[in-house]
Amino acid sequence: MGFSIQGKTAIVTGAANGVGLAIARHFVERGANVMFADMDEQRLADEIGEVQDEKGASRYFAGDLRERLTVANLLSATIDAFDRIDILVNASRQMAVSDPLAAEDDTIETLLQQNLMTSLRLSQSVAKRMIKQSEDAESGGAAGSIINLSSIAARRTRPELLAYSVSAAALDQATRSLAVALAPSRIRVNAVAFGSVMSASLRGAIRDNSVAREEIIGNTPLKRIASPGEVAEAVQFLASDAAAFMTGQIMTIDGGRTLLDVCDTPAH
Repeated sequence: MGFSIQGKTAIVTGAANGVGLAIARHFVERGANVMFADMDEQRLADEIGEVQDEKGASRYFAGDLRERLTVANLLSATIDAFDRIDILVNASRQMAVSDPLAAEDDTIETLLQQNLMTSLRLSQSVAKRMIKQSEDAESGGAAGSIINLSSIAARRTRPELLAYSVSAAALDQATRSLAVALAPSRIRVNAVAFGSVMSASLRGAIRDNSVAREEIIGNTPLKRIASPGEVAEAVQFLASDAAAFMTGQIMTIDGGRTLLDVCDTPAH
């Protein structure tokens, strides 16, 4: 039993940039066939195209996954390209700051739709396909693996991140609930909750703000910011047979940040 995902087919959402792109590229490099999914078609085309090399193959799908028809079209495109789906990585997410006392602020509805409902609906649709594949194959092996990208914000308290924190906490609970519901079908559901990761957006935010950078590093016991590749490695582990007895778990990658009793540095 190892960490191999070679020959597996994966859908990775939020794959036009940031952590989602890093995960999708990592999977291709490890021999998986990957459908890169995102709303930004131009960026997908620029970053990926239809590239196939000696390791894995990649295709891309552009569309708004908040729409149910788009979800169905993504599944169809993946089956047409690769015949099956073995892994789903829900990496599409949105972060926003809002006023927790503003009744007219609809940020929480927006983030619940983007960060929770989009992942939940896609997971439900993909799970049905995984179950069908398993029944057709009549094998006793794993039917599939679903990994959600969450945040340590689910366990931290920053009032201005109320909407983001609530959406992350809801996704964690959805992960656990789906894990129990899908266990009889041999589908594992886990999540990776991470702290600050050096994505393009965070790099831009701290480029001219040394104070913010030092706050993040100062509140992280390992005294650095994670790379997107480190998240990708953890996601690969959860997708592989090495994690065959893990389901319903929220794996934390934060350099020890949640071990400290601080609440003044935002999670990204």
